[in-house]
Amino acid sequence: MRRADRLFQIVLLLDRGRAVTARELAEALQVSERTVYRDIADLSRSGVPISGEAGVGYLMRAGYRLPPLMFDAAELAALALGSRMVRSWADPELGRAAERALLRIEAVLPKKLRDDPARDALLVPGFHVPDAMRAPMAKLREAIATQRKVRIAYTRADGADSERLIQPLGLVFWGETWTLGAWCELRGEFRSFRLDRIRGVVALDSRFDGDGMLARYLLSVQQESAKPSADCPGGGPQGLPDMPESRLTKA
Repeated sequence: MRRADRLFQIVLLLDRGRAVTARELAEALQVSERTVYRDIADLSRSGVPISGEAGVGYLMRAGYRLPPLMFDAAELAALALGSRMVRSWADPELGRAAERALLRIEAVLPKKLRDDPARDALLVPGFHVPDAMRAPMAKLREAIATQRKVRIAYTRADGADSERLIQPLGLVFWGETWTLGAWCELRGEFRSFRLDRIRGVVALDSRFDGDGMLARYLLSVQQESAKPSADCPGGGPQGLPDMPESRLTKA
């Protein structure tokens, strides 16, 4: 990594709202802690407002803004690929937002970076994700963001209809299936609900405290995937959770 790129990465890592130690910076940048100390000193001398000290951690003081960004070809390819994934696999509102974001980035790029045939060859088909899978996403995203409880009409794996009061925590894409990770107040535990089985979504006025709950949900997915099953004694195939189907039969 060029030194200029390394200094820029340090600024990005320090602008996350928490103190970052020299060891963490060194591991992220794959350099020595001595190099980090020298880079921090150089950034401070150049006017970058960094607070902190060796052995404690560093933090960017509020109000500092980075200069306009420039991306290399690989970074642009990653952004384009991510944008196409969102447009093909997520709800229309989020897809349009991803497209607008990419257009803004491309508008300030040199022509040689805007026109890259290799980037155009990264394709993300979306025909395998049915509309029913994406339909409830916008309402669920808003409920997750505002930590509002949601009442859903749901069709279980056995075909029976049910109604659930849940605390929505996150949306997970498994390659072909979107699921909603949530705390189910009926079952009193974490559950995953397939989006194409959700027949209706009503966001309620009552809120919940979701602090740390998403991490606990993900831990429950990991623990479930490690359990032996009749089809796969070692857990989920190739280390992937088999929770979306096995747990949803009980949802």
